Parts: sequence; structure tokens; C-alpha cells
Amino acid sequence: MNRHPLTYGICTVFIIALGLLSRTAYITALLPGIINAYLGDALWAAMIFTGFGLLFRHIRTETAAFLSLSFCCLIECSQLYHAPWIDAIRSSTLGGLILGWQFVWSDIFAYTLGVCAAALLEWAVKRNRQPSS
Repeated sequence: MNRHPLTYGICTVFIIALGLLSRTAYITALLPGIINAYLGDALWAAMIFTGFGLLFRHIRTETAAFLSLSFCCLIECSQLYHAPWIDAIRSSTLGGLILGWQFVWSDIFAYTLGVCAAALLEWAVKRNRQPSS
């Protein structure tokens, strides 16, 4: 698989915008509570997938999905660690968005959904771009 860097860069920025938009009062008022609770986490994980696709353009989709989900789970598990220096980073808006604040098992489910959705989309696009025999 050879991913186009501009395409994956645009997708990454687009997913970031969707994730930030998903936290606005207007959007949260439109969506059911269960979707509001996990949409941002799923989008964050999808953004990690496109980021890995951007950085590692030649790895297989399955590998990108595995690395992305592993990264997301490591970040989630890091939330079990609380020291003044890392909590200071988490207290900033950007640090909190990247590192999160507290460990929640259900976030891992949301990450799995986000990575799987992004990987399935990549597979579908890849399959449609292959010439038929």
C-alpha cells in the first residue's frame, strides 16, 4: 500500500476538525448521549490511524490499524499514572486532548471502533481503486 501524503494529511486535519466540532454545544445537543460520550474518542483514534498512514506510507492496513490501536491503548493506560509533571501537561487544553485525563475502559472500545472504521474505509477505497480483472 502506498498512501498519498497529501490525502492522509488532509484526512488527518479533517478528522481533527470533526473531533473538535463534536465537542461543541451545538453538535452535542443534536446527538444522543451515548454517541456524544464516545464520538470524540473514536475520531481521535481514527486520526491516529490516518497519522500512522501519513508517517508510514508503505505499511499494510492491518499493521497501521494494530499500531494505531496499540498507541491509543498505551495513551489510555498512561492515564493511570499521575505525577505532577504529567498532570501539568494534561491540565493544558492540548495536553488534555492528546493525553486525556483519566483511564476509562469504555474508551478502548471507542478507540477500537474509530480505528476499525478508518481501516475499513481505507480497505474499501483501496479495493475500489484496483483494476478489475
